[in-house]
Amino acid sequence: MIVAGDFRKGSTFEMDGQVFTIIDFMHVKPGKGAAFVRTKIRNVVSGAVVERTFNPTDKFPEAVIERKEMQYLYNDGTLYYFMDMNTYDQIPLNYEKVEEAIKYLKENMFAIIKFYKGEAFSVEAPNFVELQVTHTEPGVKGDTATNTLKPATVETGATFMVPLFVNEGDTIRIDTRTGEYMSRV
Repeated sequence: MIVAGDFRKGSTFEMDGQVFTIIDFMHVKPGKGAAFVRTKIRNVVSGAVVERTFNPTDKFPEAVIERKEMQYLYNDGTLYYFMDMNTYDQIPLNYEKVEEAIKYLKENMFAIIKFYKGEAFSVEAPNFVELQVTHTEPGVKGDTATNTLKPATVETGATFMVPLFVNEGDTIRIDTRTGEYMSRV
């Protein structure tokens, strides 16, 4: 059981037959009245985000989320296929389940797939990925004194803001948690 007063970001719990993960929370103690916990929670299956307040003594069963490292194989236009390297089972996932991570994944990369009661509901990219720049405007020679950024498209088709000295063909490291350029490799 998890008590509302012990909520932390990323905690998962069951409520009303559904599973939620905590995005944000705040313990509030008003001048008058009882304390409460204000939260922003996401339904892990549907992805819906809801703001809700709880009494700090409310108890909920803790949800068991299984995490498996799987290899991204390919997409066929509508489904994205991942393979369990232990059993060689392949699972197809639709875009809604992979949309946050797919811009960082290229074929044969590994990702974490989250399951609840055997059903995959989310894909998590590695914290850092190295991708090759396929298109960007050339930087102006001598314009290195400022922290100016320009858009660059990488091999997965996603666009990130990079410094002016990054050129087409360069490989860059991206932090997938923030979507920011880290360094040139």
